[in-house]
Amino acid sequence: LYIQHELSYDNFQAKGDRAVRVIMEYNMGGSVSKGNYTSTKVMPSFARNFPEVETGVRMKQTSRVVNYDDKQFNEKKFLYADSTFFRLFSFKLLKGNSNQVLAAPFNVVITASAAKKYFGKKDPLGKILRVGSTTPKDYQVTGLIEDCPSNSQIKFDFLASFSSMGAAQEQSYWDANYTTYLLLKNKASLASLQAKIPLFMKKEMAQILKGNDYITYELEPLKKVHLYSAYEGFEPNNSITYIYIIAAVAFLMLAIACFTYINLSTASSVERAKEVGIRKVVGAGKKNIFWQFISESFILTIVSVIISVVLALLLLPLFNQLAERQLIASSLLSPNIILFSLAIIICISLFAGSYPAFILSGFQPVKVLKGVFKNSNAGLGLRKSLIVFQFVISVFLIASTFIIQKQLHYIQNKNLGYNREHVIILPLDQKMQDNLSTIKTAFKSNPDVLNVATAVNDPSYIKGGYSMRRSDMPEGEMIAVKANPVDEEFVRATGLQIITGSDFTEQDIKDASNDDQSKNSFHFILNESAAKELGWNPQEAIGKKMFLGDQRPGEVKAVIKDFNFSSLHDPIKPLILFSDSWGDNLIINLSGRNLPQTISFLQAKWKSLIPHRPFEYTFLDENYNKLYNAELRTGKVLNIFSAIAIILACLGLFGLSTFAIQQRTKEIGIRKVLGASVSGLIALLSKDFLKLVIIAIVIALPIAWYFMNNWLQDFAYRVNISWWIFILSGAAALLIALITVSFQSIKAALANPVKNLRTE
Repeated sequence: LYIQHELSYDNFQAKGDRAVRVIMEYNMGGSVSKGNYTSTKVMPSFARNFPEVETGVRMKQTSRVVNYDDKQFNEKKFLYADSTFFRLFSFKLLKGNSNQVLAAPFNVVITASAAKKYFGKKDPLGKILRVGSTTPKDYQVTGLIEDCPSNSQIKFDFLASFSSMGAAQEQSYWDANYTTYLLLKNKASLASLQAKIPLFMKKEMAQILKGNDYITYELEPLKKVHLYSAYEGFEPNNSITYIYIIAAVAFLMLAIACFTYINLSTASSVERAKEVGIRKVVGAGKKNIFWQFISESFILTIVSVIISVVLALLLLPLFNQLAERQLIASSLLSPNIILFSLAIIICISLFAGSYPAFILSGFQPVKVLKGVFKNSNAGLGLRKSLIVFQFVISVFLIASTFIIQKQLHYIQNKNLGYNREHVIILPLDQKMQDNLSTIKTAFKSNPDVLNVATAVNDPSYIKGGYSMRRSDMPEGEMIAVKANPVDEEFVRATGLQIITGSDFTEQDIKDASNDDQSKNSFHFILNESAAKELGWNPQEAIGKKMFLGDQRPGEVKAVIKDFNFSSLHDPIKPLILFSDSWGDNLIINLSGRNLPQTISFLQAKWKSLIPHRPFEYTFLDENYNKLYNAELRTGKVLNIFSAIAIILACLGLFGLSTFAIQQRTKEIGIRKVLGASVSGLIALLSKDFLKLVIIAIVIALPIAWYFMNNWLQDFAYRVNISWWIFILSGAAALLIALITVSFQSIKAALANPVKNLRTE
């Protein structure tokens, strides 16, 4: 169900095969940056100049405070889009004209859930929503849309006209803060359009870019974004790699279950041997016996599928929470799932039932009724091979789980170079900005509030793309850099380490905040990588003149130690913190003492000072953990699968050991009469099975190393694969196998030898 859901992303889009997302790539001073962002100029420019493009849409997702009567909510899925939105995407419009709903500024289309939230059962069309907190505007509801499908990577609750932002006018290619989708005239034109873009952009930027610098764009098919893109959209992406892993592990679980059934069936064949012999004596043919056992396998498989469906229904809420999805029970009745279930029933019935049926139907009635079958070793090699295969999978999963958990532990506990404990993030708007000093003073009146800082991005993920140059570099020579506007408390609030120089002061912030922007002067704090990129060591950088873009001249005030300001998949890149009074976030560093009381205090102050927006906060460590949702989900799933694999493998081993010990009943009795000890018998009976597990360990561990080493290469910062992981994995499998086999071995060793000798 989960795999089908992930593979079906955006398949509901009728024109999805012709829709592409535009990815920007640029090289400045030898530093290449790439991401899911474009300027407002890209879409109209491409639509005019390329015959392959039918239309396009520009979008920007943000959060907005929405008011209606006495209802007020901070809506985090507020999307601005061009009026062409419904020409490209197939979201179901319930009310309104698709060509008109986004035609004018301050028009908004809302989802059915949002309509119910604000208006109850009333018709939402024509209603006025007050949107924004600093300078709120009246938005008219012009359309009602069905809630976005769960398998859409474009999700929203409010869809407002792009012209409402005042950003619809064409700007330069540098103002890259928007997402652009294009609709091609036909799917085949993708390659020809992609080939034309670099030359077109070279001509467009000929007067601006120098040397080897360039800007170009890459086109991503809409249906590839969720699983194949390295750049997230409006929703977190998954990875096709993790889908393959989960699918492969699920298939292997199924194989282990089948092999376990084979071993248990053949183990029980001793008890059923006389039944088969009698049936043959009274006239049953080999085919009759064969299809009897296939039918039993078929019935067991059907019952198993029914039980699995019931379990799926019961566990679906827990799975949704684990996978962060909204899978619905009715999806189990979809044609694909039903056909898949039927195929599983047929394949498993034949696969798992054929071998036991073949063995049992081949019994010779005379030998069976004389008890000769009990000493037969027919098929023993195959059954041992199945046990080895089961434990190869189990040991592989155990080792892989250990390594994944070690990497996840490393991710969650690595010293990132900033403090992420007891730091909360709150939204900041212009109205709050105008009263910022009062807000900071009120918050810091609590001794457990250590710092209150402002910044555009929190330190877990700084994404602002800028360019920089030394003052002695020509204007055309720029170096790509990430940058973040911050105030004088940001470094202290986040615990960044200054190597040399001094922190920003209140005066630095004032110098960058003049009403006349031409009088602004800026100060910069560079990380080590930025200083190195500019050709300075930390000590040399202090006091140096430089430009951030062309609009921000200033000087370097400090150099901080490199810290991880994005996912650990990425190496640390050049970063500049620059003095500025504006930010999108309040970053509040708490002592950690009396945390619930401190948050209650902040909430009370918020309500009195900032009544125009809800008190909604996140913890910085939560924001950081969100960067690894796919890895955390896969780790949890592998934990569960590893446990299931071990249980199934042990059941198979239990079946084989039962079968083997039953065949050695007389031998055990004779050995015991001749003086064999219980411990000696246990060792004798267990060693052959433990040899199989050891063989499985030897096969599985190199495979686990190979795949996990490849997986770790995706991280710029990763753990080493330690030898103890393999020893622990092998020892765990061996111990579990020993316990499983010993149960039967001890039972046989303790049995009365007289009774054993009477069995044949």
